[in-house]
Amino acid sequence: MRVWVDCTNSPHVLIFRPLIRRMEDRGHEVVVTSRDFAQTIGLLDRYGIPHRTVGAHGGGGLRGKARAMASRSSGLVSLARREHFDLAVAHGSTDQPVAARLAGIPQVTMFDYEFAAAMHHSNGRLATRVLVPDAIPESALARYGIRSPKLIRYPGLKEEYYLADDPPDPGVADELGLDASRVIVVLRPPPEVTLYHRGASTDLFAQVVDHLEAQGDAVQVVALPRTPEQRDALRERGVIVPEHAVDGPGLINASDLVISAGGTMNREAVALGVPAYSPFAGRLGAVDARLIEEGRLHRLDDPAGIALVRRERSTLPPMRDPDLLVDLILDAAGTRRRGRLRRSNSMATE
Repeated sequence: MRVWVDCTNSPHVLIFRPLIRRMEDRGHEVVVTSRDFAQTIGLLDRYGIPHRTVGAHGGGGLRGKARAMASRSSGLVSLARREHFDLAVAHGSTDQPVAARLAGIPQVTMFDYEFAAAMHHSNGRLATRVLVPDAIPESALARYGIRSPKLIRYPGLKEEYYLADDPPDPGVADELGLDASRVIVVLRPPPEVTLYHRGASTDLFAQVVDHLEAQGDAVQVVALPRTPEQRDALRERGVIVPEHAVDGPGLINASDLVISAGGTMNREAVALGVPAYSPFAGRLGAVDARLIEEGRLHRLDDPAGIALVRRERSTLPPMRDPDLLVDLILDAAGTRRRGRLRRSNSMATE
């Protein structure tokens, strides 16, 4: 088959990198499209993944987002009709489900945060199949029109699947000049340009930066900002901000703890056995709620509660088989064909 993968944000590159490789090993051709946002293009280039850039992020305003989505969706529709794909797959893309539906291509949507309502109301109805972690109950998705058999809930975290094939890069510490004698803290700022975070306070994250700065030379802080504004502000505070895209899991594995106001980096830390704190001010999703209940993730309300201690480096925790996700994705093309066959047979007998 010809499989179309759409990467619209930095984490999507890590998610699909091993899945693309496994699909190609099975003889499928994979075409990747990208969006110019955060470190998406830099990571695709770093890992040598060929891609076609279509569109950019629309910024923080609703009008800009709407214009960017309309423009990008139109470009993707043209590409999809021209390329004759057999299957499309993305993680949280707002553009691909629309383009795939208009081009008549079965589409697989993946996500792991159930409260991005504007996205799920659209994507959930347009997708052929929806893949989510089993921490998210089916009842939480019914209002988006996402139900069985369209809905497939897989065990564990998506991070436990893609990190199984792509272990952390051990060279990141040297690449960034990290000092192993100090407590190394990795920061990921709040997703200030996302709709589900709109109106949420970023004060707590600012307090975290203040608290870490007060520790002096005992702590070395590395940040992976989302926007140029965040990058400039963090550099002014003396935080290490990489000049180029780096291997995120490698950086996490070289650190003593992670403080991320988003989801993916915290879950990568959990999967790698690194202490993780979430100052996320939005509504807590089922995946993070389960991790907090299990003691694998810490909800951060006060920077004073951060344990700034060096951790013992150990072997990586057990991971999961990525072939499970590959099977669930590829089977969606067969599901669409079987559905058409059943409808055709039903019409023939009427």
